[in-house]
Amino acid sequence: MARSSSKAAPKAPAKPVYVLNGPNLNLLGQREPEIYGSTTLADIEKQVKAKAKSLGLGVVCRQSNHEGDLVDWIQEAREKAAAVILNAAAYSHTSIAIHDALATLDIPVIEVHISNVYKRESFRHHSTVSSVATGVICGLGTIGYELALEAVKSKL
Repeated sequence: MARSSSKAAPKAPAKPVYVLNGPNLNLLGQREPEIYGSTTLADIEKQVKAKAKSLGLGVVCRQSNHEGDLVDWIQEAREKAAAVILNAAAYSHTSIAIHDALATLDIPVIEVHISNVYKRESFRHHSTVSSVATGVICGLGTIGYELALEAVKSKL
């Protein structure tokens, strides 16, 4: 039997990576383009899905402006996800509830920020998420999501 010379994408793990986005990220491309650029959340999700496929990972992308939704999805990830990539946006700096939900996970968690929070207002310099994240990607723009997928792949 002849072997195929085409390379297939690696087989995805049974559980997907949850890519969770917090408040106001639904306005990417419109809100403060001088900070966040012109890429929309839909554009990011397309990039994430393509990168995940190339790495043999499945993804579930979600966004909410509501803290409780993010907490519910993080709790859901305990059973249904292989890892979590989280851009909690403003909740990164304020949410003990998100911190506590993340602390229950036994899977990789990558915190992502599109902008460099350390070049911005001082209240953005502290993250409640970082202490329970496996790693943090900050200030590299939307490619940070793809880098987070690379990091997740290396941890699985």
